Amino acid sequence: QVQLVESGGGLVQTGGSLRLSCAASGLAFSSHYMGWFRQAPGKEREFVADINTSGSTTNYADSVKGRFTISRDNAKNMVSLQMNSLKPEDTAVYYCAARPIWRSSFNYWGQGTQVTVSS
Repeated sequence: QVQLVESGGGLVQTGGSLRLSCAASGLAFSSHYMGWFRQAPGKEREFVADINTSGSTTNYADSVKGRFTISRDNAKNMVSLQMNSLKPEDTAVYYCAARPIWRSSFNYWGQGTQVTVSS
């Protein structure tokens, strides 16, 4: 059974930083693309960032480019999202996601962790 467990969310002031982590189990981690998504109240879930199996290629939403960094540790089955220069509009529930190489869409999801950025 695949499990993705996020941690590291919390309350931070504008301009602050947070680091989210996601521990994966029940899957061949190094054969899965990993991603982060977020959902703000009243809005649809949106893509934040993803990373390929080796960690050599990353993609970011324009809204977070230059402020967020996704990384992975295949030895520890973990993916992280370093978030700097946080803004109130970054407030959302952040979800970790995984997909096997052969799929085009993410099919495994964590339960989410709340990030709140106060102004």
